[in-house]
Amino acid sequence: MAESPFIGIDVSKEHLDVAISDDPQVRTVPNDAAGISALTAQFQFLQPALIVVESTGGYEAPLVAEFFTAGLPIARVNPGRVREFAKSVGQLAKTDHIDAQVLVRFAQAVRPPTVQLPSVEAQAFAALVARRRQLIEMLTAEQNRLGTAPLNVQPRIQKHLAWLHDELDGLSQDIQDEIDRDVDWQRQSDLLRSVPGIGPITAITLIAELPELGCLNRKQIAALVGIAPLNRDSGRKHGKRRTQGGRSQVRSVLYMATLTATRFNPVIKSFYQRLLSR
Repeated sequence: MAESPFIGIDVSKEHLDVAISDDPQVRTVPNDAAGISALTAQFQFLQPALIVVESTGGYEAPLVAEFFTAGLPIARVNPGRVREFAKSVGQLAKTDHIDAQVLVRFAQAVRPPTVQLPSVEAQAFAALVARRRQLIEMLTAEQNRLGTAPLNVQPRIQKHLAWLHDELDGLSQDIQDEIDRDVDWQRQSDLLRSVPGIGPITAITLIAELPELGCLNRKQIAALVGIAPLNRDSGRKHGKRRTQGGRSQVRSVLYMATLTATRFNPVIKSFYQRLLSR
């Protein structure tokens, strides 16, 4: 019986470059509904061991969603990991076709875990939370501009700021309405906010950006977020432990929540003091 192939797909805005482990040719198909549908039918027939794509700012999202729905083993990986892998095997050149072939080798050697997409409702909720974060960034940028803007420009910036504040208020209410409509989210929000230091923004970010919370143990969830200190030891040398990778948006809100918790959460405050004393 033939071994199930491994597949690597380099994703760009307009094209998908597809490499298959038992085929030396790399082919290119459009990154649109028709191209994705054709690949889905082909791969369902091939029954691959694993398909790997890189995270490309959302251009891979329709493909990942359709493959996942079709029951295909699809893994989405950080481009930095793949690039470091390519360097480790001596592959320094970089083109779309080469990248697809590197993804095949990465899939065979690393076997990254397949994606587990949240429900449609959870994805829609995460989109609202992401949009809220974008509005905050725009508000901050406009407020910074206001301080140095010429007098004739300031009224326009103030008008935009007023619109952004109204939009933020409406979006925040929509997010709260979504939580109120879902019993599980409401229970999770109440549980999270019962912890001193965690406010509404941290709670909604954890619900939206960390759906694995409650399904993994504490070490696994810390590694997933990127807050687990990694060893830097070699021989007799003991390097300084550092955190890296993971989900930056979750780390950002947890940082602010932790600052508050070191003052008002007695458990965290005591733990924090012990760390400082060491």
